[in-house]
Amino acid sequence: MTTILACPAFAQSGTNSPYSQYGLGILSDQSQGFNRGMNGLAIGLRNGNQVNMLNPASYSAVDSLTMIFDVGVSGQLTNFNEGGKKLNAHNADFEYAVMAMRLVKNVGLSVGVVPYTNIGYNYFTTSQMAGTTNYTTETYSGSGGLHQAYLGLGWRPFKGISVGANISYLWGEYEKTVTVVNSDSHVNTLTRTYGATINSYKLDLGAQYQAALGKKDVLTLGVTFGLGHKLGADPYSRIVNANTDSQTSTSTTDTISNGLELPMTLSVGATIVHNKSLTVGVDYSLQKWGSLKYPQINEATSHYELQSGLLKNRSKFTVGGDWVPQAMSRNLLKRIHYRVGASYATPYYKVKGADGPKELSVSAGFGIPIQNSWNNRSFLNISGQWVHASAKDLITENTFRINIGITFNERWFMKWKVQ
Repeated sequence: MTTILACPAFAQSGTNSPYSQYGLGILSDQSQGFNRGMNGLAIGLRNGNQVNMLNPASYSAVDSLTMIFDVGVSGQLTNFNEGGKKLNAHNADFEYAVMAMRLVKNVGLSVGVVPYTNIGYNYFTTSQMAGTTNYTTETYSGSGGLHQAYLGLGWRPFKGISVGANISYLWGEYEKTVTVVNSDSHVNTLTRTYGATINSYKLDLGAQYQAALGKKDVLTLGVTFGLGHKLGADPYSRIVNANTDSQTSTSTTDTISNGLELPMTLSVGATIVHNKSLTVGVDYSLQKWGSLKYPQINEATSHYELQSGLLKNRSKFTVGGDWVPQAMSRNLLKRIHYRVGASYATPYYKVKGADGPKELSVSAGFGIPIQNSWNNRSFLNISGQWVHASAKDLITENTFRINIGITFNERWFMKWKVQ
């Protein structure tokens, strides 16, 4: 019989999930404060007062007077449940820093830093060896992840049609360790370490089409495409076998040249804005992880090699909305944005040959104007999100997350008149 115990901790890795040991880690949704309340709805959103880095075509909506800065942090509490045994862990993370401005007429620029994946876990399993009183303990730990710094341009070549691109520098490293110890001190201790250092690029293209539906409604259709490619990284496996009696150890290392890659990603979305007050939308994204090979120990040959069937295509559906009673009112309460959203996502990895946990998430939030005598376009964005991840015979995770973002929307380029 084996018992799995997740180790509760406070960490700044962005996750405590044991599922972050698979693939490149837990994928970040990369949304900003204004659309986190809508659970990450983004592809069809086009708002010149916010930075929407998930569709670079939206940058062309930024007006000529605006310089936008947006920063965000999050805190979360996760409950792990396996076989009736429950443990809690909590995290805090700096989420993103982005900015946008207009370069020339119909062309917007954005730069920023966002997370791509997070890895952070620490748990162990214990099992009794058949016919003995000895126990074997396997400890699993990992840390790291990938970060993304991007430069993006959005251009509106024709009325109603915009295109854009983000070119990103993707960097980071990870280390995942499995240590096997037997309660009999005469038995060797086996440690396997898997890791990689990644320095590569990421290219995402986007487009939006906007059209009026009558006098009060505006429809925006969006699409993005992410280029899949090799990351140029050389993942390694290091096995150390230590003998506690002789104080000796042996070590072997296997390295796979250019063994990691990003999938092709396609996303589509649509939003309708009614009377400049109510926004509703839907997104769908597909990541083609299933066509990629991923490094793993071949149990038959004991070699570290690329294998098929460890990853699978990931789909995600999102619906969300934003309502502001009167966006141009002098009454502060009437300019508060109220937001809700929900998503359903399938996993991109497998756990012992079976599909990983599916995710169901819902969110709600507010956009509160930060008001002073000369600027009423900056916002404090606060949202709460609940994420439920589960699969048959696997650990169930329930996460409650608080997101806080501040959008500084300054009229840096306004020409002041002195009378």
